[in-house]
Amino acid sequence: MEFFQKSSGKWRSQRTTHHLAFRRAEIGTSEIYVEALGADNPKVIEICELHEFDAALAVGGAFVSWESAMSWDQEGENHEGTTVFALIPDTDNPQSGTLLRERGYAEIVPIAGRYHIDEEEALVLVTDYETMTTIERFWFANPNLRLRTSTVQRFGGFNTATFCTEMRALEESESESDSVSALTSDAIAFDAISGW
Repeated sequence: MEFFQKSSGKWRSQRTTHHLAFRRAEIGTSEIYVEALGADNPKVIEICELHEFDAALAVGGAFVSWESAMSWDQEGENHEGTTVFALIPDTDNPQSGTLLRERGYAEIVPIAGRYHIDEEEALVLVTDYETMTTIERFWFANPNLRLRTSTVQRFGGFNTATFCTEMRALEESESESDSVSALTSDAIAFDAISGW
């Protein structure tokens, strides 16, 4: 839950998706809103019931909404929506467990996947769909800069690989120079390693 709590707020995302079969890359942008939800929130209880899990096992979850645009979009095409997550930790290790989703990353269906916090404090989500598997990894470079990678694997091979840089949308009262100085060193470092 600490990861969702740190993620709460508005984010502006820049994305590069590599379509591996075509050896081409597509860029896009997103506006994302994240709200951490307590275990007693009706949305968390509802998603547990949808997946037939005991809601008493949930430690909380999150509500996420997004609005995106990609460079290959057709006229009138949009990428927007909302979803709810619920976390059901393993009894022997709260750093891993089951993540219930109202709507999946790769398919618009309710889905349950596995999560764990790795040795670098990143959140890793692995979700098996009927025709594909997705692996997502989220981590913070600093409190206002979150990074995300995702891969979609189907038919025995990788189909897409995506890298996102997500910057917190700071309140107007916060100085622009403060936000720039907080991000500059990390941006330089990740620019050097991403190569996107």
